[in-house]
Amino acid sequence: MEERVPEKEYMYSGHVACPGCGAAVAMKLFLKALGDKTVLIIPACCWSIIAGPYPQSALKVPVLHAAFETGGATASGVRAALDIKGQSDTTVVTWAGDGGTFDIGFQSLSGAAERNDDFIYACYDNEAYMNTGIQRSSSTPYGAWTTTTPGKEWKKMRKKNIVEALAAHRIPYAATLNIAFPEDFVAKVKKAKSKKGTRFLHIYASCPTGWRLPSEQSIKIARMAVQTNIFPLYEVDEGLHYTINYFPKEFPVKEYFRMQGRFKHLSDKDLEEIQKMVDEDWRILLRKAEMFP
Repeated sequence: MEERVPEKEYMYSGHVACPGCGAAVAMKLFLKALGDKTVLIIPACCWSIIAGPYPQSALKVPVLHAAFETGGATASGVRAALDIKGQSDTTVVTWAGDGGTFDIGFQSLSGAAERNDDFIYACYDNEAYMNTGIQRSSSTPYGAWTTTTPGKEWKKMRKKNIVEALAAHRIPYAATLNIAFPEDFVAKVKKAKSKKGTRFLHIYASCPTGWRLPSEQSIKIARMAVQTNIFPLYEVDEGLHYTINYFPKEFPVKEYFRMQGRFKHLSDKDLEEIQKMVDEDWRILLRKAEMFP
């Protein structure tokens, strides 16, 4: 599923993201796909800073900043207000990081999904609380160093599967997106826009600062995440129907992990264990897509 990336820009060049920020690339693609009849709700996250301080903004659409835990609830309220005003053609979007989605904001997101409120929830995932100093979240992958999982105390729990959690709510649409695959990215955003009800987009957004990665490799690492099956590209319709959008080359996971300083402590044995986890997850996804016995 691919679509040409629109040329019109909805971001100014004066944002304050770090060099190589995947979340900035993600927003650029996202708004290109949605267009100007969009309202963004941004809970506390990197993008609360990236957009710039009020009254300035790097974004050409209205933005409402919200409390960390209220992304789902705020979007529900904005949607209701716009409907009362007869502006049902305006797309309401919560744009949140992994901390505000997987952890602090999950309760209001789950509540909105249970009600099937009509908005898009987009989580740009850089796999830690990056805005406040690289603390571990439930999105942080097994094996990662963070400031709260330092040294020999690196994270020894698996990453939460947020798409499966939202698909379990039987929402109309959930999908994974990756900044290194822009055509697929834009097509999925447009598909989400075309639907009604709660739609969830899980976006891979590399973070050179927190991942200890050269900024010029931000897109390369995003592409490698897909090619190693660490971040498969797929979508789920109505919580039941799985479609895999890209079949990777299945490079060994060590090629991905050894590019990043946050994993430099891992041994060959650790990487073998991670490879088994990734292979298991891929087999499960194939079964759900009815492509594997």
